[in-house]
Amino acid sequence: MGAKRGQDRFSTTTRIRLLGEQTAARVYRSQTRRQARRSRLTGRAALLALVVCSLIVALAYPIRQYVAQRADIAEQQQKLKEERAETERLRDEKARWQDPAYVERQARERLHMVQPGETGYTVVDPSAARERRPDSKPAADRAWYVNLFDGVDTMDRAGRSED
Repeated sequence: MGAKRGQDRFSTTTRIRLLGEQTAARVYRSQTRRQARRSRLTGRAALLALVVCSLIVALAYPIRQYVAQRADIAEQQQKLKEERAETERLRDEKARWQDPAYVERQARERLHMVQPGETGYTVVDPSAARERRPDSKPAADRAWYVNLFDGVDTMDRAGRSED
């Protein structure tokens, strides 16, 4: 009996040791699997991140060009709309100039022309008469180029006084 008991004890001790080794091996294998899974997921995540970054870099320039071209198109359409409005305005003005009454009215207002037999009057602004030099002729009696140069001189003096 004693021999059997020693053998049972040995076998129990051996069994416990074997169970411990098996348990340790299972724990080690499960840790290794988890680490392998983690490393695979990390590798997959890195690859996915690399692919996404590559797509972003590859598409960034064409998307920027697309947006810039859309802005240019919108700007050109706005210019076209403005040019069409200007063309329409000029057509209206051309049509007005085809009317003899409009031409006559413009000649009277802009050029101070009168019909034969009419008397033309020029009203002089009193403040302009004070600014006139006493030795000079009225603006209506002078040549047009003298009036032009007087206007340039007046503006030049005004520009210098502002500085």
